Amino acid sequence: MKLKKAGLITKIVILAIVAYMALSLVGMRGQVASARTERDRMEAQVKNLSAANAAVEYEIEHSTETETLESIARDKLGLVLPGETVYYDITE
Repeated sequence: MKLKKAGLITKIVILAIVAYMALSLVGMRGQVASARTERDRMEAQVKNLSAANAAVEYEIEHSTETETLESIARDKLGLVLPGETVYYDITE
């Protein structure tokens, strides 16, 4: 059985398919790199949110302690104990 040689049109079609596949692979490579970057960004965000969540959990667990209430009053509300003097550093 003799095989026919591929015609010019067949060669052009095969070349076009190979070129399309190569371009598709290059496009996929870019998508994979983009997905990896997004994954890394999301992992960093998860770490930050986990740390913030742990801090909030600690504050909730220790919310009835005197030191915690005093710290909140000083830091967030700007309150001081009677008889204390507050000095503000205005040099910058």
